[in-house]
Amino acid sequence: MKELRGAPIASGCRFAIVVARFNEEITEGLLRGAREALVEAAVRDEDVTIVRVPGSFEIPVTALRIAETGGVDAVICIGCLIKGDTMHFEYIASSACQAIAAAAAATGVPMALGVLTTLTEEQAVARASAGRDNKGREAALAAIEMATLFRQLEEGYPE
Repeated sequence: MKELRGAPIASGCRFAIVVARFNEEITEGLLRGAREALVEAAVRDEDVTIVRVPGSFEIPVTALRIAETGGVDAVICIGCLIKGDTMHFEYIASSACQAIAAAAAATGVPMALGVLTTLTEEQAVARASAGRDNKGREAALAAIEMATLFRQLEEGYPE
């Protein structure tokens, strides 16, 4: 029986990080966590491209375009949606998450979901704070694992 799994070291892999500017104080914390995880995985700065978009709704189409143009092993999607008094939160959260999954399936490029959907700003701050529980970090770790797994799949199954 063969078993494949992604590796914790991703030197040579290329990543794009699509970051929403809306709720920027939160998304910058998520971005810091993602970048720290990439550094720990031996990913060079020149192998990371950060792309800023207005909000979480713009993340999927941007991630799709990046994946279609090639040149990356995975895309890390970072945004923050905090529930307000209207239905806007539900519409954007649902459509953004579904569209990111659809973009990954359509292109075959792994896309890690680092879009927070919280009920309060306090919850968002807690998930974007420094440390091992940072959700940007977790998204980057998922992207690293998938990028290295897909590299193994491209090389063929081990004997």
